[in-house]
Amino acid sequence: MPYTIIEVPTDGEKIIMQDGKLQVPDHPILPFIEGDGTGRDIWRASQRVFDAAVEKAYGGKRKIHWMEVYAGEKAYHKFGEWLPEETVQAFREFIVGIKGPLTTPIGGGIRSLNVALRKHLDLYVCQRPVKYVDGVPSPVKHPEYVDMVIFRENTEDIYTGIEFEYGTQDWEKFMALFEENFPAEYAKMRFPNTAGIGIKPVSKEGTERLVRAAIKWALANGRKRLSLVHKGNIMKFTEGAFRNWGYALAKREFRNEIVTERESWILGNKEKNPNLTAEENARMIEPGFDMLAPDKQQEVVNEVQEALKLWETHGDGKWKSKLLIKDTIADIVFQQTITRAREFDVLATMNLNGDFLSDALAAQIGGMGIAPGANINYDTGHAIFEATHGTAPKYADLDKVNPGSVILSGEMMFRYMGWNEVADLIWKGIGGAVRAKTVTYDFERLMEGATLLKCSEFGDAIIKHMDD
Repeated sequence: MPYTIIEVPTDGEKIIMQDGKLQVPDHPILPFIEGDGTGRDIWRASQRVFDAAVEKAYGGKRKIHWMEVYAGEKAYHKFGEWLPEETVQAFREFIVGIKGPLTTPIGGGIRSLNVALRKHLDLYVCQRPVKYVDGVPSPVKHPEYVDMVIFRENTEDIYTGIEFEYGTQDWEKFMALFEENFPAEYAKMRFPNTAGIGIKPVSKEGTERLVRAAIKWALANGRKRLSLVHKGNIMKFTEGAFRNWGYALAKREFRNEIVTERESWILGNKEKNPNLTAEENARMIEPGFDMLAPDKQQEVVNEVQEALKLWETHGDGKWKSKLLIKDTIADIVFQQTITRAREFDVLATMNLNGDFLSDALAAQIGGMGIAPGANINYDTGHAIFEATHGTAPKYADLDKVNPGSVILSGEMMFRYMGWNEVADLIWKGIGGAVRAKTVTYDFERLMEGATLLKCSEFGDAIIKHMDD
């Protein structure tokens, strides 16, 4: 489509998706949103780091042609719209882009510009790597154990925004229908006459494409474990279904590459004792086996027998080289990712759980200021890499804040594009700047003997340490 408010670079080329793979030219056009509040300072520092890394990696053979697109306060002041259609179209047409933090408009209309972009482009994966940079101040004893990647489902769960506000006409209509058609469920509410209602959709299709993307990424990147995070012990038909559909997808589409945790127990038991019967094996994997009803006991025995059919491809220890699929209750995962961080690798979660978990894990590696993120559709290739923190308007234009979240989101972006040499230089530069204790105020106040840098100066320090 023709653009009237966006200036498309004349020298660059589009990234395209061909035969299911991203095709990145040497001179790609990348749309960017600088962001609101501190986003302006952060973007200037980040773009300089990105361009320097590309130049150092490829010596002029490759170059990014940046294309500014508009959203948030800048778009509103310039064009009277918070999210111009041209911006959505640009991300759709040019496939890969990056953005700073955006203000959410107050009042009716768009709940969140970030959510709006995800919905327009069906960016169903929110991917959040959480990896410690040596030397960053952390509240935990062993932050170096943290190296996890969260795959958060981005389009469903309570974030669909299906709610009925107490006292409205829609609420009255919904509650009347609910009480008439589902009296037993209606009766479960303690105070139905004053209860606001929200609906939590979790679909098979949404679950499967999220888990599929997580497994493919884990296999491609040599990861060892994938945990399905859920609260299925309470919400059996939404969160429990997420767990069940995730396991079923893994077994159906990746049978030779994966092993479930319970299958690993069964195969391991058989390896230790080849003469073990299926019932004896069942007792070993199910501690309360003898207290189960006979039909439930038979289900466990059947599970053992089914797992042992994998002997040719998974037995004699071959399962140890497979991607291990397990599941973890959502509340427990917050404890265990602190106390047993090395046991977690890739985590596949629903929307709300992933929102909570990604921020909690970011605290272990130094906070949101250095936590990157991306919203991706692995089927179409569309991806927007973004800061995970807010706009912090009180620090706007003071050249003060940490640009690490956007810079590391750029590191993710270049790795996604296949420009790993650039990504490695960015990671090296940030690590060197932090180890030298040349940091912005958020880290300087927590590091003994540190040198305080402005946002722009931290960008310079990162570039300098790319040569270490």
